[in-house]
Amino acid sequence: MDDHLSTQDLKERLALIEDMIAEGRRSTESWGWIFVLWGVAYYLAILWGAMSRSAWVWPVTMISACVLTGVLVSRKSHSHTNTTIGRAIGAIWVAAGISMFLVFLSLGTSGRIDLHLMVAVLGAMLGCANAASSMILKWKMQFACAAVWWGCAVFACFGKGTPVTIAFLTGIFFCQIVFGIYGMVMDSRRRKSVGVVHA
Repeated sequence: MDDHLSTQDLKERLALIEDMIAEGRRSTESWGWIFVLWGVAYYLAILWGAMSRSAWVWPVTMISACVLTGVLVSRKSHSHTNTTIGRAIGAIWVAAGISMFLVFLSLGTSGRIDLHLMVAVLGAMLGCANAASSMILKWKMQFACAAVWWGCAVFACFGKGTPVTIAFLTGIFFCQIVFGIYGMVMDSRRRKSVGVVHA
């Protein structure tokens, strides 16, 4: 009898964990717009940097993107329920964001940054954040984004200037823009299906 109860208890706990993982993935999909916003911010910084050659392009663009993200997140947070897995995923991305901000602000203002170093560091950090999120959420698509970013990071260490730029732009497109839009579409479909069920 005790074995049966412990087996049932174990099944209930596993079901709870699976529900938490599914909720975490749904929560991440609902934040897909952040991936798109930052992908656009990277493209703007690259374009502006190519035109002006100023060391302040990236810091100014990234600070602006941080402020805009903060404003939009504060508006969304009021209507968004927070889960343990959601907080864990959020913590990974906030920590990665702070790390990238400090490293790139320091490298940019000191004049020690170049394309290869930037892509290598950014690719490694984004790969790490995507991989950690994907492992928690058991999400293969997000792990694919991690693999792309890690590939960009490694390629930046060995490749020439123009191919590295193309790899970086491609990584931004697939891992920020496409992945973010995918999350937004999945979130929209889920909201519509919930609305249909409740109607």
